[in-house]
Amino acid sequence: MNSFFKQTLLFIGLCLVSLTSMAQTKMTVSGKVMDEGGEPLPGVAVIVSGTSTATITDFNGLYSLSVATGKTLEYTCLGYEAKTVVVGQQAVINVTLKEESFALEETIVVGYGTQRKVDLTGSVEQIGSDVFASRPNSNVTQMLEGAIPNLNISLADGKPIRSADYNVRGTTSIGQGGSALILIDGVEGDPAMINPDDIASVSVLKDAASSAIYGSRAPYGVVLITTKNAKKGRPIVSYSNNFTFSNPATDPEYVTDGFTWASMFYEAWWNEYGSNPTHMNTIIPFSKDWLREYRYRKDTNQLGTVVSDGSWKVDAGNYAYFGEGTDWFDLLYKDNSFAQTHNISVSGSNEKFDYYVSGRIYNFYGLYDSKTNTDDCQTQNMRVKVGYKPFDWLRLYNNFEQGHRKYNNPFVSSGSAGNIWANIQGSAPPCVPFYNPDGTMTKAAAYTVGGFLYGSSKSVYETDYVTHTVGFNASFLNNELTVNGDATYKLDDYNGMLRTYPDQYSEKPGVLETKPGVVSSIMQDHSDTKYISLNFFADYTKTLGKHYIKGMLGYNYEQRTYSVLSAKNTDILTEDVENINLALGSDNKTISGKYNKWRAVGIFTRINYSYDDRYLFQFNGRYDGSSKFPANERWAFFPSASGAWRLSEEPWFENNVSDKWVSNIKFRLSYGSLGNSNVDPYYYDESFGISNSRFINGQKYRQTSAPDPIPDNLTWETSTTYNGGVDLGFFNDRLQITADTYLRKTFDMFTAGPTIQSVYGADAPEGNYAELSTRGFELSVTWKDSFKLGGKPFNYSIKGTLADYTSVIDKYNNATGYIGGRNRPEYYEGMVIGELWGFVSNGLWQYQEEIDAANAKAQAAGQSRYDSIHQQTNNYDLYPGSVKIEDLNGNGYIDRGDQTLSNPGDRTIIGNEEPRYIYSFTLSADWNNFYASIFFQGVGKRDLVTEGDSGMIWGQYNRAYNQIPKWIVGNYWTPENRDAWMPRYNAHSEPFSQASRRGNTRYMLDVSYIRLKNVQIGYNLPEKWIKPLKLSKASIFFSGENLWDWSPMYKYVKNTVNVLSLGADPENSDTTAGTGGSYPVMSSYSFGVSLTF
Repeated sequence: MNSFFKQTLLFIGLCLVSLTSMAQTKMTVSGKVMDEGGEPLPGVAVIVSGTSTATITDFNGLYSLSVATGKTLEYTCLGYEAKTVVVGQQAVINVTLKEESFALEETIVVGYGTQRKVDLTGSVEQIGSDVFASRPNSNVTQMLEGAIPNLNISLADGKPIRSADYNVRGTTSIGQGGSALILIDGVEGDPAMINPDDIASVSVLKDAASSAIYGSRAPYGVVLITTKNAKKGRPIVSYSNNFTFSNPATDPEYVTDGFTWASMFYEAWWNEYGSNPTHMNTIIPFSKDWLREYRYRKDTNQLGTVVSDGSWKVDAGNYAYFGEGTDWFDLLYKDNSFAQTHNISVSGSNEKFDYYVSGRIYNFYGLYDSKTNTDDCQTQNMRVKVGYKPFDWLRLYNNFEQGHRKYNNPFVSSGSAGNIWANIQGSAPPCVPFYNPDGTMTKAAAYTVGGFLYGSSKSVYETDYVTHTVGFNASFLNNELTVNGDATYKLDDYNGMLRTYPDQYSEKPGVLETKPGVVSSIMQDHSDTKYISLNFFADYTKTLGKHYIKGMLGYNYEQRTYSVLSAKNTDILTEDVENINLALGSDNKTISGKYNKWRAVGIFTRINYSYDDRYLFQFNGRYDGSSKFPANERWAFFPSASGAWRLSEEPWFENNVSDKWVSNIKFRLSYGSLGNSNVDPYYYDESFGISNSRFINGQKYRQTSAPDPIPDNLTWETSTTYNGGVDLGFFNDRLQITADTYLRKTFDMFTAGPTIQSVYGADAPEGNYAELSTRGFELSVTWKDSFKLGGKPFNYSIKGTLADYTSVIDKYNNATGYIGGRNRPEYYEGMVIGELWGFVSNGLWQYQEEIDAANAKAQAAGQSRYDSIHQQTNNYDLYPGSVKIEDLNGNGYIDRGDQTLSNPGDRTIIGNEEPRYIYSFTLSADWNNFYASIFFQGVGKRDLVTEGDSGMIWGQYNRAYNQIPKWIVGNYWTPENRDAWMPRYNAHSEPFSQASRRGNTRYMLDVSYIRLKNVQIGYNLPEKWIKPLKLSKASIFFSGENLWDWSPMYKYVKNTVNVLSLGADPENSDTTAGTGGSYPVMSSYSFGVSLTF
């Protein structure tokens, strides 16, 4: 592939060079270009070297062009080695090109080495550095999302520090869980912390045959990130930058007219409770007199803040608010956020010495509209790779990486728990302004945006890491034997600070207050992870005629130590204190810590054999030991085997089928079994809790609790994967298709065991009691070609991917089939992971008569009413416009049965929240120094039942004092609007409140989506422009991220939350914000330059 791109760039450059010599005799040269089998090759670029004269062969491989004698013709074609011919006196030049299929010869990074793609027998996918070039994202994880089929990365939101677990091929284990092993240059690391510009390739080892070489660390796949090395030749200096402007992908649109909001607040409250509210949460008092006064002031243009004389149930002397309207989200976010990235690298290589040195600075200046307390983020990276060959057979190398990241996360001390979106929903009525007339903050502002932007409460997360690897590569016996070794030390150091300081506000002129019960405090966390690894392995390769044999034997040792120290104290000296030494409290000091350590050792082998490049076999085996497991179960052997048949290399196939039509057919099969060591180091040991007891005789004694019971014969969770695949190439590999199907069975999952007698005094012990099957497929289709446009080659590629999986529990200790009462059921045998249980709703009640008839039928069955499950009003009464729940079991009323599979009442499986049919589509092209790419990514099927309060979506249906999404206005049931989607307008209405137990089909959202994830457009400046500047290459580019998305959800839920940010904010402890209460996904627009000296 690299060779092809070099040739393409050379071709473009040559096309720009004018003819400099007309002295030679010109003549017309024609001919035919063929492959090694004598078949004509269409689309071959024929270039007169050093000129802009060029042509392309037709479908029959024929060409013709005018050329001077003595000139050189260059023949280049995708999938074939380039060839040059000097023109003499011959008028006909026929050329045969030798196949160089980049699809087959491409080198793929695998465990402890590399392999040609043609030699792979397992399921491996690789992408190159082009995926990361010029992207405006803050980290690698965000760039990788959607880039590789069945590498599933679910980002909670759009924060610049946001990362995620890497899942390969679906649900791993419902016991210990587990995600993919991530190795950066062979060392475990966090992709969110490394410099994206350093990456040369990312390989994903998907099946057990590919990942078995890593043993118990990799039962669920491996992600291998390889960084760049120096290229041979003169020193190269490269510099690039990005200047990025971004804003939320969805601009939240809520009702901002104060009187409209207050009127709908009253309607929602009255319809729920049948009484008048007295307060809007705890922010301001409410009365009908105040609402009437509000209408009068709006009609007479007298809106504003006044000091009450005791009217409207506002205490005399307090502020009374009749605001025009406050857009709290507009106050929260900047119009545009700004970020910048600068990368520089210096590299060079000669016969003895090679080096690659790089550095990166990334600064994000925050989304929140504050100069003192925004969410700014700074990241710095440095990498130094040095190699030295003291002898031809020995290379010594050093790989050093260092990084730092600091992120400021503001929160509200007066809020419920720091989640600004939950705070705005509950404590920011649009009828209240930000400031009082005297310039102090209102209570609504201090409890929400004001305290958030201008207060002193915040969290600071600061991470430093150092990774240092030294190693050697030695070769013997004419490179048939290679011996490799490396040693790594890695330190991850984290420092966190959480400071709370009360925010001041005023409810009456001249009086400042803070929220009762909020005291100043500071908490500091420090943790460090020390990691040591040793690797030693040897390869022996031998070719005997058509037989190819390669064997590897190696040893791996790892040790990790983790420690945490956390301290908290109150009564900080000033609002800007950043160290606990300046906290003066004496009654509420706390200190805690954590420590663990584990070691692992492995002996591994890999044996490859191929015959005539047609029949390929591979065996992997690893004998692993881990201190995480009981003494009698610490060692286990994990084997895998795989094979492939290259049908297209069979002589009878080659003799009868031309590469022009079918260039590659390879079938693959693999099997592997791996243990799961992704467990807590002491999970299988009895653990004791130690605490202080009460005072006895004036002295406080220590006490301990009995440990939970642990059953005998605990063993490893084991994952066994069966994989079948096919690699196809057509039309000289212009069209490439890769398809895989797999079955992964996980045995002995560590889950809850049989119930024990309550007199025992402990919970049921966990053990190896469950089994899980995951089935899925992956499909990747790529077309690469070129044609002549304006006399110049237009190169383009189209790639589409599709992946899917489902996971089913085959065995689980739930004899009664108990599913519980939540939308997400308890595990049971036969359950499809992601199932959503709920009620069926086919519409809204339209007339009182049908409600009365349903209630009468329920009363005849011994119930007080038809629906006692959904509290749609305070006393459970139904009205026309209420949500109608269907009586599935026909007993005359809505019930949950006994919440088992055999008797679920009126609940049933209504959907599944796992993403299905994950797809992507990429189009890239280059022509005449211009290049462009566009990347779409999406999910074909996924259901969502909202959790928590989810006021960002449901507004006042959840709580009366929430913000009101504009899409709800005019879209709820009234006698004049019976076809509306939303029910009659009332607050605290289930299923919009207490949603986690009352999901239903009508308000389950379809959150499948398609998005335009990335667009890039660039221009490589012509050589004649940059050569005087001593540049070898220069380009300018635009890159856009998350520029557009669409979802069926938007048919109903419009312009409030984005389908890509429906999770909760992990950095805030307030889970009541529910679905959508998180940092928005950002649309980014980046401009930059790339220079190479």
